[in-house]
Amino acid sequence: MHNILYEGSPGCGKSMSAKRLQYILPPMSKEEVLYKAKLDALDGLEPDFKPTPPFRSPHPSSTRASIFGGGSRSAKIGEVALAHNGILYFDEFPHFPKTVLESLREPLEDYSMLISRVNSKIKYPTKFLFVASMNPCPCGNLLSTKKECRCSDLEIKRYKNRLSSPLLDRIDLYVQMDEITPKDKSTITSAQMHEKVKIAFNIQKRRGQSELNGKMSDKDIEKFCQLDDESQTILDNATTRFDLSQRAIKKSLKVARTIADLDESEQISKAHLLESLSYRIK
Repeated sequence: MHNILYEGSPGCGKSMSAKRLQYILPPMSKEEVLYKAKLDALDGLEPDFKPTPPFRSPHPSSTRASIFGGGSRSAKIGEVALAHNGILYFDEFPHFPKTVLESLREPLEDYSMLISRVNSKIKYPTKFLFVASMNPCPCGNLLSTKKECRCSDLEIKRYKNRLSSPLLDRIDLYVQMDEITPKDKSTITSAQMHEKVKIAFNIQKRRGQSELNGKMSDKDIEKFCQLDDESQTILDNATTRFDLSQRAIKKSLKVARTIADLDESEQISKAHLLESLSYRIK
């Protein structure tokens, strides 16, 4: 449940990777399945009662009301709330309106969305995995080894400046993706990834966590993300050198905890922390 931003050339597999996550996440609990069924009913769909997390992918042209909920009279549910316990995917991330992008900060931070109208006020939970993808530049060829980028430095700067620092600070993992080649072969399937995730999921449950690592509270971070002296020194140095915010530090600790769980390690090691920091520092 760590928020992810994929960056890469068109056709490198950003959207495909995002859509596979639905089948890699741990299975939903009975309560979560029933809540998903209620959301399906609110959305006018027939509930299927499957333990697969919901996957919502609004288009960049979608209105703010359709994404966050609302309406002229009633507080109708939006994509952000419909993605609760599942995945909210924004393809072509910088092309979404600025008002939509900045409004994302509340549900990503508070895990809830309050919709106020004349006749009603409704608060929806919004605890979802946020996934976004973007090209490295407007034409998409900046990172390409085969195609020439047609964008000026100013166009690239304007494109990337559409994403504010406070919004990017809420992303846990930055993943820069390479172009595909004819020699590329898959080494692991989604089903195999799902089995590894289930092992890490069970480790977290046995520790007594009420939330998955990506949504841990500050109190749980202090309890379950403890570092040895060497790792703490590395984190302190990275904080100073790369000017990491408190939010970035906590997210790095949570990602390191997940990497350790995937390794079935009780303690967060130096290697786990360094890998975690590599996903934040571009």
